[in-house]
Amino acid sequence: MNELLLQLPIVIGVLCSVFVGPALAVAFLVVRKRRARNAKRSPIGIDLLRSPGHSLREQLDEAHNDLAWDIAALMFFPAVILALFLAQAHVKTLEKMLGFVPIYVAFVLGFVALITRKLIRTGATLDNLRAGYDAEVAVGQELDQLMRQGAAVFHDFPADGFNIDHVVISRRGVFAVETKGYTKRSDIRGKAGARVVFDGSSLAFPHWKSAEPLEQAERQAQWLSKWLSSATGDRVSALPVLALPGWFVDRKGRGAVRVYSGRELAQLLDAQGATPLSEEAMQRAAHQVEQRCRDVTPKLREG
Repeated sequence: MNELLLQLPIVIGVLCSVFVGPALAVAFLVVRKRRARNAKRSPIGIDLLRSPGHSLREQLDEAHNDLAWDIAALMFFPAVILALFLAQAHVKTLEKMLGFVPIYVAFVLGFVALITRKLIRTGATLDNLRAGYDAEVAVGQELDQLMRQGAAVFHDFPADGFNIDHVVISRRGVFAVETKGYTKRSDIRGKAGARVVFDGSSLAFPHWKSAEPLEQAERQAQWLSKWLSSATGDRVSALPVLALPGWFVDRKGRGAVRVYSGRELAQLLDAQGATPLSEEAMQRAAHQVEQRCRDVTPKLREG
């Protein structure tokens, strides 16, 4: 008991020396940020519309935060274990603690291996999120050009448990646009490495083939059609569209989904199969979609 009481102040002192500085720094930054936020008021008095890739950007922020915490743990945990070992060695003498060295080493190596594995997974997640975000921004910028032709364009439309990347509403029809930011393999150069074959029912990339993106785009368009028809009282049929920015689409067939490269989206309103809307029906549909997309609170109004 006396030995434990003797060790306790040393252990507490070691932990304080390791954590007090970083904890104070984090607390200072949090307090400073809150004071700055409370001292200012945003000039924006309404919620904003979602921008392209809004949900992916939030996921990127969360992944970056996870990455930062994991790196901090990887830096501090071994130092804490070493400090505890030295503190106990100071009390019990180093000779008595040598037998525990393998246990400490195994514990630290196991923790490092666990965090390293998590860092690798987070890195892969970040790469995929960045590719998806870049693709959504690129497609969003192309679709925004359609507003010059009288279309209403919305991004990251929140549906029931999923998001529709882009919704385009015009007199020529309603389009539910799903975007895929597929990366290219570095072992195939030139046009061959950027070519996808669409046969009407599936997509054939250089190293793999899938129909899932087409099925996803069709499901989302069906949901949007049903929701808009109920919300507006008009009969609305959304055309499913799949956008593959950076890829050359070689069309060998035709299916329910229209597949475009990024630059081809300039001709989206001319797509065959779209159901035209009256001016009044277009305005009603655009109003309903806008209300659902206008949920982004300006930063200075948060908290």
